[in-house]
Amino acid sequence: MLIPFRKIVFAITFNFSLFIILIIGIQNSTNKNKVNLITADTVSLPISFILGLSFISGSITGSLININFRNKND
Repeated sequence: MLIPFRKIVFAITFNFSLFIILIIGIQNSTNKNKVNLITADTVSLPISFILGLSFISGSITGSLININFRNKND
């Protein structure tokens, strides 16, 4: 019970610190772009913010998904 809780706390803490560094780093970014969604467009966001947020969300998803590759017949 303690190990999954520590894993979640570490993932949230690590990714939150990456997000803070991302916010500090993009303050002077001038290259902006819109993300095309299925029904609408988003506001103009810095490209580095879009890429960084995608990386952070993938990191959170990857750290919280538990895949068991062991064969149950062994």
